[in-house]
Amino acid sequence: MNALQFAKTGDLAALHYIDVPKPTPAQDEVLIQVKAAGLNPSDVKNVLGRFPYTTLPRIPGRDFSGIVVEGPQALIGQEVWGTGKEPGFIRDGSHAEYLTLPAKGVALKPKALSFAQAASLGVPFTTAWDALERSLVTADTRLLVIGANGAVGSAALALAKIRGAHVLGAVRRPEHVKALNDRGFNAIQLDTPEDLAASVNAVFTGGADVIFDTTGFWLPAAVTALAPFGRIAIIAAPADGHVHLPALALYRKGGSVVGINSLLYGTEACAGMLDQFGRFFDEGLLPLPTGLFESPLSEGLARYEEVNKGSGDKVVLLP
Repeated sequence: MNALQFAKTGDLAALHYIDVPKPTPAQDEVLIQVKAAGLNPSDVKNVLGRFPYTTLPRIPGRDFSGIVVEGPQALIGQEVWGTGKEPGFIRDGSHAEYLTLPAKGVALKPKALSFAQAASLGVPFTTAWDALERSLVTADTRLLVIGANGAVGSAALALAKIRGAHVLGAVRRPEHVKALNDRGFNAIQLDTPEDLAASVNAVFTGGADVIFDTTGFWLPAAVTALAPFGRIAIIAAPADGHVHLPALALYRKGGSVVGINSLLYGTEACAGMLDQFGRFFDEGLLPLPTGLFESPLSEGLARYEEVNKGSGDKVVLLP
C-alpha cells in the first residue's frame, strides 16, 4: 500500500511517500480502508521530533475516516472515524491507504459528514470537548475563547453553544470578528493585553467564568479578565515549552488552571468522545465543516511543508 513514512526525526526531508506492506489486524482489531485523513500541526511536529515517545519507523497521522474491511463481523462494512494518542506515534497512523486499530478505538461516522469532513475534526473537536468537560462549562457559563477563529477555538464555540453557555470569541483581525458575528457569536478584537479585561467586562460584567487560551500568549491578560473563582484552560504548546502565568494575580482571583492535552487520550477514549458529540452533526446542531483543502496522499510531502510554514488551510489527505 502507499503511505507516508519517516525513519528519523528532525527534518521534514525524512518523510517519504513509499510502498509498504498492508497491515494485518491482530485479534480484536479492525483493518480500515482509509478514505480520508486529517493533517494536523502535531503531525508535522511529530516528524520534526517534538514528541520523544514516537517509535520509528512510523507512518504519521492521527485523524481518519474510512470503512472497516476486516475485524469483528458487526463492524465490517461500517463507515467509521477516529483519533487518539497511539496512531502516528507508537503505532502506524492514518496517512496511508490502510490502518489497523483496536475495534473499540473507532466510532461510527455521523451520516451527515462526508469522509473528508469527518477526518478534519478529530483532534480539534476532541480537544475542545475535553476542555469544556474539564473546565466545567455548562448552561449559563460565561466562556471566553481566545483564538476563536482557529480549529480548536471554533469547535469550542460551537460545542459550548449547544451546552447553553454564553460564549464570546476573541480574535486578532476585524474580518475574523465579522466572520464570528455572521455565525451568530459575540466577538471582540484582540488589541493590547492591557485592554482585554475592559473588552471582556463590557460583555461579561465581572469577567468570564472560564477562559480558553488556544494561543499560549494571552495568559497574563486572561487572568485580568477572569471572574472570581474562574478557570483558565491552556490549550497551546509553545515551541519553547514556556508560558507566562502570573500566579499571584491568579491566586488573588481564586482562579484555577486546567491543562488540555489531547495526547493523553487513547483511541478508545476518543471514540467515546466522538460518539458523544458526533450525533450533533446528524441532529443539525453542529455546522458541517467547509473550506477544506482536499489533497491526494501522493502530494502529502508538499502539504506537510505548507503546514510547517504556517498555512491556515485545514488539509485532508485522500489516499
